[in-house]
Amino acid sequence: MLSLQDSVGNLAGVGPKRVEDLKTLGIFTVEDLLLYFPTRYDSYEIQNPNQAVDQQKLTLQGTVMSEPVIARFGYKRNRLSFRLMVDTEVVMVTFFNQPYLKDKVELSKDIAVYGKWDAVHKRLAGTKIVNITTNQNSVDAVYSTNKSMKQTTLRKFIKTAFTAYESVIASLLPPKLIQQYKLIERKDMIREMHFPSDDTQAAEARRTAAYEEFFLFQLRLQAIKMENQQKNGISILYRNDELKDFIHALPYELTKAQQRVINEICRDLRRPIQMNRLLQGDVGSGKTVVAAVAMYATITAGLQAAIMAPTEILAAQHAQNFAKMFEGLHVNIGLLTGSMTAKQHRELTAQIKNGSINLIVGTHALIQDSVEYANLGLIVTDEQHRFGVNQRQKLREKGEDPDVLAMTATPIPRTLAITAYGEMDVSVIDELPAGRKTIKTSWLKTNQVGVAWEKVRQELEQGAQTYVVTPLIEQSETLDVQNAQDLFEELQEYFAPQYQVGLLHGRMPNDEKDAIMEAFKANEIQVLVSTTVIEVGVDVKNASLMVVYDADRFGLAQLHQLRGRVGRGERQSYCILIADPKNQVGIQRMQTMVETTDGFVVAQRDLELRGSGDVLGLKQSGVPEFKVGDPVGELKMLQIAKSDAADLLLTPDWDTQTENLPLVEYLTIRKLQTHFD
Repeated sequence: MLSLQDSVGNLAGVGPKRVEDLKTLGIFTVEDLLLYFPTRYDSYEIQNPNQAVDQQKLTLQGTVMSEPVIARFGYKRNRLSFRLMVDTEVVMVTFFNQPYLKDKVELSKDIAVYGKWDAVHKRLAGTKIVNITTNQNSVDAVYSTNKSMKQTTLRKFIKTAFTAYESVIASLLPPKLIQQYKLIERKDMIREMHFPSDDTQAAEARRTAAYEEFFLFQLRLQAIKMENQQKNGISILYRNDELKDFIHALPYELTKAQQRVINEICRDLRRPIQMNRLLQGDVGSGKTVVAAVAMYATITAGLQAAIMAPTEILAAQHAQNFAKMFEGLHVNIGLLTGSMTAKQHRELTAQIKNGSINLIVGTHALIQDSVEYANLGLIVTDEQHRFGVNQRQKLREKGEDPDVLAMTATPIPRTLAITAYGEMDVSVIDELPAGRKTIKTSWLKTNQVGVAWEKVRQELEQGAQTYVVTPLIEQSETLDVQNAQDLFEELQEYFAPQYQVGLLHGRMPNDEKDAIMEAFKANEIQVLVSTTVIEVGVDVKNASLMVVYDADRFGLAQLHQLRGRVGRGERQSYCILIADPKNQVGIQRMQTMVETTDGFVVAQRDLELRGSGDVLGLKQSGVPEFKVGDPVGELKMLQIAKSDAADLLLTPDWDTQTENLPLVEYLTIRKLQTHFD
């Protein structure tokens, strides 16, 4: 019997080699293949250039008015050019690195060309010569592929899969929702997404696919939330007097926002229901001390607390900071990471299991099956946006239903946070500690880089340290951006012999990265050239200047994170962005960074500038990644899907109704909890 969960190897023409090739795209099953939707569509409908906008992709038809000419420049690089008479206007057409097309361009013959329109210069950068008779008014789906899989091969496999499995594609959405929102059946949606009849049908299919994706996502979140609300958690009866003494002993006064959030968390700890709270706070707002208060409260109740960080550098830093913070108290700290030796891991996990260690700091190693806790009461995740729904749920399953506090320094608008993290309660620290100096941000063009280096020297002469961040590790033939290796060598020479320059990047072994970071913390290195490995959580109070090369290559949220690595001590701190943005959006992003240091303003502006469908932007904003739906541009649809999912789960016996059985089967396959007593 056919099933969408069949391996792609069951398809005609897909042998073992092609199975492996498809795996590189994340395609394992027939359903994976059918849901591998196009990133865009190329329409070959003939258009009038006078009605087109600049940089629009379109198809022009006309008469060839000049002999095609090939100009060669560089290794294997060339340009094919000819003039095309379109109605009464002459358009220059160019093709790059496709010299073989010359044979298809004949003087005085009619031809249709697909490409990108330059309205200012009346030029077309061609990508394809279209067969007028067979392609007119047709639409081609374009997929994200790699060297292992060509567009034509992937299209063929999708066609094969749809033809063979069309009869077993059942709609997952409840019929009343399909009718209510005028959606199309899943089978029709999949067909029109891959092989659209026309632009209108493609748009309808995309709308259905987006809603289905949002609905299934929200159904999972709401199911988790309902399950957790029905489970008994741990009532953490912390010692209030000890907690107050700890807070009073802190070397600074908590902000009102921190106090409010701590009260919210402490109320949750005492309740016999499992806490599941998201703590949002801008860079430097003091989330870590809030987490420390929550963990200490848990430990005073005789339970264990754990905190999970996304990198070993950040985990080690947390362990050091907590050791100072809890000095003299009954807090025994263990650091658990993936790079430990088998013996170290065995000894530490034994102490965790017998309860002699009551504060466990670590990376993803904390949720390994081999790690057992004696009496885990609270788990904190730092930089929550680095962890997905699966990891969040796996954390909650450790121990006897521990409370969970997730933290993120990547602010996103509250409505989006509540919707994206639908299974969590949300707390926000919207106030910075008193006396914290605003980081002064400036933007320089590449030809002004000497100004940046003079500022670096001034800071170094005052005993401060500097970060210099660049997007690439080594030289790239495709991107003209400063790379870390070259920049490191250049600055070594520039600042020698007075100052030491270090290099840090993600390809280094962990022990080497740790050594470099420790040397920077100890001020043995004064200038640290780095890739974005230092983006999250690294805390060096003596660092007062952040220089970001090719800043237009980073998202706003990422730039804000990078800027937050300075200004963590008493010194006035600065951020210098070096960039030559190529368009208006790039310019606006640089201006935003100069104008505001408020992370929530930056986040909102980032979402506005990136627009719909920018997956990179969504990832950087802490929002889950969707294949089709855009949670920013289609926030209303996402919120409606959330409401619909919650309504369905509250419907008595919804999971035994015949019309919902395909959905129940789908959820069961994915091992989701879908039934509640």
